[in-house]
Amino acid sequence: MKTVSILGSTGSVGRSTIDLITGHRDKFKVVALTANKNVSLLAQQARDLDAEYAVIADESLYGDLKRALEGTKIKAETGHQAVVNAAGIPADWIMAAIVGAAGVESTLRAIKQGTTVALANKESLVCAGPFMMDAVEKHGTTLLPVDSEHNAVFQVLNPKQLSQVKRIILTASGGPFLRKNRAELDDITPEQAVKHPTWSMGMKISIDSATMMNKSLEIIEASYLFKAKSENIEVLIHPQSVVHSMVEYIDGSILSQMGAPDMRTPIAHTLAWPERITTTGDTLNLNNNFKLSFEPIDIKRFPSIMLARKVLNASSGAPTVFNAANEAAVASFLSRRLKFSEIESVVDEVLQTAHIQPISSLDDVFQIDLDARRIAEKLIAGVN
Repeated sequence: MKTVSILGSTGSVGRSTIDLITGHRDKFKVVALTANKNVSLLAQQARDLDAEYAVIADESLYGDLKRALEGTKIKAETGHQAVVNAAGIPADWIMAAIVGAAGVESTLRAIKQGTTVALANKESLVCAGPFMMDAVEKHGTTLLPVDSEHNAVFQVLNPKQLSQVKRIILTASGGPFLRKNRAELDDITPEQAVKHPTWSMGMKISIDSATMMNKSLEIIEASYLFKAKSENIEVLIHPQSVVHSMVEYIDGSILSQMGAPDMRTPIAHTLAWPERITTTGDTLNLNNNFKLSFEPIDIKRFPSIMLARKVLNASSGAPTVFNAANEAAVASFLSRRLKFSEIESVVDEVLQTAHIQPISSLDDVFQIDLDARRIAEKLIAGVN
């Protein structure tokens, strides 16, 4: 049996991963599960899967976790460092699905195991791409992208033919406000923004999809994963969310990966890799008047795309600032301190205001992240 750990088991990706494992209990043994605050679901997951460890990041919930696990042999732990330590517990396969920059340290610890890491935490590469990829190479880690777009590229990109790739094409649904102009975005509420037309995702990634910031982060992630330059990574609007990405080769061939908009498909690919397993998720039906459409992205409507390209060509600390400013802006929008239409402008202003330094250590990453959030908070306070 393959031993597995899930960092961020109560989030959207974590729950989908557990759904797949539950359907293949004869193939997988769960070692560790971690969560931030959802202690009741964490305890239930740990009990159902007979996990060895359950870790809650919020230390105030440790007593609740201990009580929920009474009568079992599951070891309960708490705190940020305990989450990082859980990533270091030996396992054949580790899902890194903690949302945002909070997952950087645990993802790096998982990579240093030299095992297989399924990467759903794109912010780890955005914030600390050079360190992550250096660690992957140093420790002989197999890094499998979970984001549907990058997983699609991984499936159709021949690593022996990187020099023969003309471009990587990432697809984007356009989110719930694709046909709205900028002037119509001022009164958008968090409830409206999280209603994605094709995907079922967590709140933060749903907001990022609505602003296209998610695709901007994916451009940066793709540049690290596939050693691609910004000018060789294109984004196309594809409202159906069926073609998840494409790779065009210099001979004119374009290879794509298709599937239903269900995260269980890319998760299943990484969970069984290099084999395949059946999925409990939706599958694609090509017989029902099936149509696909593509269109170029409107940069004026989605300015975050150009911001991502700028930070890729800037100092190594720029992507860290970009991500931190976005996380701060999204959190402020969700708490109704910032308008939806102001998210990108806050990120842009932080990039212009911050004194961006090159990264030479992981401590630099954390300091740059902290400084960028402080600048963003001051700007947001001034907006209102």
